[in-house]
Parts: sequence; structure tokens; C-alpha cells
Amino acid sequence: MARRKQRNYFEPQRHPDHPRPITRRQLIAQGFLTGAATVTAGGIFSLFANPRAAMAALSPDLQAIIDSGRCPLINPNAFNPVPFICFDLAGGANMAGSNVLVGGQGGQLDFLTTAGYGKLGLPGDMVPGVAEAAPTATSNGDHTDTSLGLGFHSDSAFLRGMQASLSPGTAANVNGAVIPARSENDTSNNPHNPMYGIARAGGEGELLTLIGSRASESGGNSMDPVGLIDPELRATWRPTKVDRPSDVTGLVDTGDLIGLLGQNDAVAVMESIERLSAKKMDVVDPKLGSITANDVLRDLVKCGYLKAADVADRFGDQSVFDVLADTNIVGPTGIFSSTEFNADREFQKTASIMKLVLNGYAGAGCITMGGYDYHGGRRAEGEVKDFRAGRCMGACLEYAARVGSPLMMYVFSDGSLSSNGVIDESVDGRGKGEWTSDNQSTAASFFLVYNPGGRPILRGVTPDEQARHQQIGWFRPEGSVETAASPAANNVNLLVETVVLNYLALRHADPFTVFQNLFPNNGLGSIQLQQSLTAFQNIV
Repeated sequence: MARRKQRNYFEPQRHPDHPRPITRRQLIAQGFLTGAATVTAGGIFSLFANPRAAMAALSPDLQAIIDSGRCPLINPNAFNPVPFICFDLAGGANMAGSNVLVGGQGGQLDFLTTAGYGKLGLPGDMVPGVAEAAPTATSNGDHTDTSLGLGFHSDSAFLRGMQASLSPGTAANVNGAVIPARSENDTSNNPHNPMYGIARAGGEGELLTLIGSRASESGGNSMDPVGLIDPELRATWRPTKVDRPSDVTGLVDTGDLIGLLGQNDAVAVMESIERLSAKKMDVVDPKLGSITANDVLRDLVKCGYLKAADVADRFGDQSVFDVLADTNIVGPTGIFSSTEFNADREFQKTASIMKLVLNGYAGAGCITMGGYDYHGGRRAEGEVKDFRAGRCMGACLEYAARVGSPLMMYVFSDGSLSSNGVIDESVDGRGKGEWTSDNQSTAASFFLVYNPGGRPILRGVTPDEQARHQQIGWFRPEGSVETAASPAANNVNLLVETVVLNYLALRHADPFTVFQNLFPNNGLGSIQLQQSLTAFQNIV
């Protein structure tokens, strides 16, 4: 057998069965461009996170305008009790079997056949249920690991990456669910992204509703389902691009006033400008008694000055946005060492997004990571890239724990892939099956939930019921998605609706009524069916 040329797994790649990359999506999927990042924030938990400088209140006459609702762009009371971050792994990453466990109708531990797991990249001596020669500290001894509540293969690269970022105390308060669901291979046209649905469900932040690492409509690689986008709020919700620490500090620009005058004096100056403007504009056309274009213009100008004053008042101290100064993120006590953080753009991107979302400045964020079209080469490439993705996932969960905030973290990809059983015996290949082709029938998505108050509790009373809530749908014994198992299994739009329903379930004791009111045209069927598609009891 001819020896393969070793290459850098993070360099651009080309496959003989793929066209030369020319589109933006292809560039990202092949690794030519670094995946963009998203920053999202959400909630009252920011009050317990980074202490903010004491801020003087706006003058009463101007505060009254804000309180009246006449300036809707100013939202000092935005509150998202469950911040949301999603990972969009562009290219068709492996989720099922080799990473998150998947099983039959009985749940994750209702094991598939050996041939079925072989299709999912696991050789016969590594399939779930077979005893391990050298179990890890958290393994169950049979190639399964439930230390995060959700079952993973004990040698999952996602799991190993997360464990490198997580403390034991954080891991004990995590749980999750997997959703076997097909999606098209290698296309950004999958309506996979749930961000607009999360926004409609109440995912607001103090500064922004949505952020993403790509300058796209969804903030990520995959698009949002059209039915979840509110046309009236589309411009407001469109994600702001954030993919590096400088993007975070650049979100709030008070110009030179703060530096020249100090925070309190700068606020006073902008308040005075608003009053002078208002006084001048109030005499533009006093004879008109009805609302006119002039009235609208006046309010827009007033609100513009008021927002500037409010931003300076609340965010004049920009140090609260500094990712590099956050010792929970970077440095000797941080999740990332300074050396690895400075050397890896994916870590910088992830840190920027989680900083904004988990401190309440943004409601939800999407992190796109490129290069997950890793079939046609050694298994080692997929393992290395999956491990790095796991580091980023674990960082989000660990940072949530450090700032005392809940978090729902959702992971998806456009399509998936399968193995033909050829084994990669290299060190990084770890003796697993090589990924040889795209295969949408092996696809799945999963989400993890961190709750500061304790591990999220699955719905259902008996262990069998809980197992079915932890795996929403199932795989056939031969290793492919059972497309009739759930509405999400063969419809990406309904997969996104299922994710949004599960988000609402974390926030509400009766999520089904709320879901029906917010999404009256949803395709998830009766309340009884929706109950079977929901993993956890509410945590707030």
C-alpha cells in the first residue's frame, strides 16, 4: 500500500470527487477561510459575572422618555434567562456513533449492530457494549461515557476536547440530548440555523439580540428557516459579526468624549445636546396636530441622542468587554493558556462570542468552524479537528459555570459521512475507521445544557422514558437514521423547530402553549407529540 503524504490538517484540502472550491461556503468548508465567530449575550446573570463600574443614572426627564417606550432601540432591561450558543461545523462532520452515542428505539444504549457502528467509523473492538482493555477515568468500561449526562463514545474526540476544558464540577451540572436527523451534504442551503427562532423565543441581550462569526443572514454557514424570521424584526435581529476580541471591544464606540471628559461629563454633554435638539425641533411645525413625517423625524433624532447618552452611561467603561483581560478566559487561571489562545483563531473566536453571550450583552450567538468536510483522507484529520471543536464547546460550558449562567449549546453540521471499514492505525487515527464518503443518512445534531443549580432533569418517570427523551428519534440497526422516528428526522426545518421547542422547555413550565402562541404554523403536531420531542424539564 502506497504511503500517504502527511499534511497539515488545517490547510486547505481538495478531494477528487469535489469541484474546485469557488463559493464562499466551499471556501469555508474546505478550510480556506477561518470560520467566522459569533458573540451572544443574554441576561440578568451578567450582574453576577463581571463587576461593572458604578454608573450615574440618566437625568429624570430623559429617563422618562426611555421608560415610555418611545425609544425602542434602548433596552436596558433586556433579559435572557438561558443564553444560547450554537456551533455550525461547516462541511459535514461526524456526530453519531464515534462522537455522540446513537442507538435504536430504546435510546442511546439500545445498541446497533457491529456493522452499523462500522458504518459510523468504529471497528469491532471499539463498538459500544464491548469491554475496554484500558478504560478512561470517566468511561463506563464498555466504550460508553455518560459523565456529561448525554452518552458519548468513551474515545469521542468531541468528549476528549470538552474534558480538556471542563472542570469536574461543571461536568456534573451538564446534560444533553441527541436528535438523529438527515440533512443535505455540503450545502449552505440547509435551513439548519435556529438563531431567529431563539430570538423570537425571547433570546435578547443588553446590546444585541444575535451575533455570529460570519457576515451572513444567519450569522453562520447554514441558513435560517424562512418561517422563523419575523419580517418586521429582520433588520433588528440580523446577527452582528463577531469573530475576534477586537470585535467585542469595538461594539461600543463612544468616540473621544469619554477619554476627554470622563464618563459622567460625557453623558451630561450628550444629554444637553438632546435637549437643545428637542427644543429646536419642537418648534419646527407647532400648528400640525396629527403625526407627520416631521414628528417621526423628531423622534428618530431624539432617540439617536438618547441612545448615545445611554450607551455612554451604561458602557462607558469598555474594560468590561475586554476578552484578553478576562482571567476566566485567558492566562494562568483561564480556560485557555495565553500561548494557545494567541496561536489559535478558533479559540479567539469562541472566547469572543461566549464573552458577549454569557455576560448578557447578546442573546444568542453562532460559531462557525470550517474544514469539517474531512472524508477522503486519514481518520486522523477528523479526530484532530473534532478535538479542537470539543475544546471550544467545553470552553463555552466552563465559562458559563465561571460566570454563574445557564447555557444551551447546540451543535450541527450540513450533512455527515460514513466509513468503509478501512482502519487508520496512525497515532492520531487511534485505530478507527477512515471517513470515505458523504452520507446524509448518518447525520445527527445534539445539544448540551449547563445549569448552575444542578444537572438538568430529563422528562419522563421511568428510565426507559428518560432514555427516549435523551435520544429524540433513533437509528436503524444498520447505522442510518430512521426517517419516520420523529418529525425532525427527515426535515431540517422541523429539526430547527424541535431545537427551539427544547429551548423554550428550559425556560417555561408549560413550553407547549408558549410554543404554539409564538409559532402557530409549526409542523410539530399535537401537544402529545411535542412532549415526546422535548428532553428536559425547565431550569429557570
